[in-house]
Amino acid sequence: MANVRKVGLACTECGQRNYTTKPSQAGQERLAVKKFCRYCGKHTLHKETK
Repeated sequence: MANVRKVGLACTECGQRNYTTKPSQAGQERLAVKKFCRYCGKHTLHKETK
């Protein structure tokens, strides 16, 4: 099986890493999506981390 890379998505409010995803394409900005944070209890912006 091929080596699959993963990156975490961290909440911008509390800093918890709640989700994992594939990395964005090379040369692009980091992924930022609005997702539910179970620690904050609301929908917040989650940004791609290393």
